[in-house]
Amino acid sequence: MVSIVAVGARWRAQVRRSGSKSISRTFATRKEAEAWARATEHAADRGRRFGGRQATIERLLAHYEAARADAGRPVGKQSNEHYMLARLKGHFGAMQVQKLATAEIRDYCRIRRRQGAGPYTVNMEISKLGTGLRYACSLLEIPYQDAVGAARPTLHHLGLIGAGEKRTRRPTPDEWTRLLAYLPTLPTALPMADMLRVAALNAFRRGELCRIAWPDLDVARRTIIVRDRKHPRRKKGNDEVVPLVGDSLDIIMRQPRREREPRIFPYEPSTLSFWFTRACKHLEIEDLHFHDMRHEATSALFEAGWQIPEVAAVTGHKDWRHLKRYTHPDTAEIAKKPR
Repeated sequence: MVSIVAVGARWRAQVRRSGSKSISRTFATRKEAEAWARATEHAADRGRRFGGRQATIERLLAHYEAARADAGRPVGKQSNEHYMLARLKGHFGAMQVQKLATAEIRDYCRIRRRQGAGPYTVNMEISKLGTGLRYACSLLEIPYQDAVGAARPTLHHLGLIGAGEKRTRRPTPDEWTRLLAYLPTLPTALPMADMLRVAALNAFRRGELCRIAWPDLDVARRTIIVRDRKHPRRKKGNDEVVPLVGDSLDIIMRQPRREREPRIFPYEPSTLSFWFTRACKHLEIEDLHFHDMRHEATSALFEAGWQIPEVAAVTGHKDWRHLKRYTHPDTAEIAKKPR
């Protein structure tokens, strides 16, 4: 209900909704008061239409995904973001956003910790929860208190969220030998040994390795273009010409070419991780991830005497501070160097 009343030389507009506190403001003219009242009533109606049983965390996160897609920034179906949102929607489900508080977020974090997720991973997930709810509520004009922001001090104090630990894992010579021998025996069409070798030579991420294409290969120059490479500021369009290190060009050239398939390794990154993890489990190789091949490549290049700009041309790093995170030289090899 809207009412416009004169208060001296000014006009007061008031908007009432059943079950909610009335809102009022005073304006210099009646026209301004009526315009504000219409806008406020419209916002209240929108919030109500999406409110009640509909303003659940699951629906709001789905609305956030739809808004991202409309803006030309869709959440990839195989991306970590997609799986984070699916996990959050599955856990919070029909909970109304107004009921989300520190206790509910804490319980989610504890469950994720019991499932094996570390503080950094959990921190990323609740950050995505806060981002999704904040943007969805803003677009739908639904009042939202920053429950995630309010919960952060408690979650930090309990050790449920935190910064990621610096990872230094590289395959040992024995692990490397056993992996390359076992991977061809796996019951899969993926050329796992070849893919692992190319990744470990060129510091390719899973997605990059599964994205490189024949038209972007320059055999004469021994280079390949990595499309949409990860960049701290640009999500798309960061194409880089990357030198192919060691015998990686020979490995690529022996891959079969498929009709109407431009990719050299036309597989899903998640499938690649599945078979790599299975191989490590069978060989009893602990705590080794496919992404560690990026650490292996970076460290091996420095150990071979490459300079920072040369290594960065392979890895794609724009800042030495970030490149250092992937550099773990073998101290035993360093000790052998002449003075």
